[in-house]
Amino acid sequence: MFRRFWFAIAVVCLAGVPLRADMRVAADDALKAVVKKVDPVYPPIAKQMHVTGKVTVDVTVDTTGSVTDVKVTSGNALLTPTVLDAVKKWKFTPFNGATGEPTKVVASIDFDFKF
Repeated sequence: MFRRFWFAIAVVCLAGVPLRADMRVAADDALKAVVKKVDPVYPPIAKQMHVTGKVTVDVTVDTTGSVTDVKVTSGNALLTPTVLDAVKKWKFTPFNGATGEPTKVVASIDFDFKF
């Protein structure tokens, strides 16, 4: 069974069939494409504790411009939930790939929490 699996993998690789990888866009380009933006709320407990810092998320945008996934790549755990909640409500102008067709993209976006 495993032999068939590895044979199938080898055939796919040798046939030159690319594995699906999402196109990445620069944060500046992604922010320019935002048509609906919800700002994250500074969590009251984080404010009270004087927690500051940067939260970085990878935002996946589908072919219609809707956010389909948001993953935290760095940031304080007190600050990240409000970023996740806010960014899931964002809407983008759809991004076009090399062929001009709308394509799914991923952008890394930073949020700074400071007083």
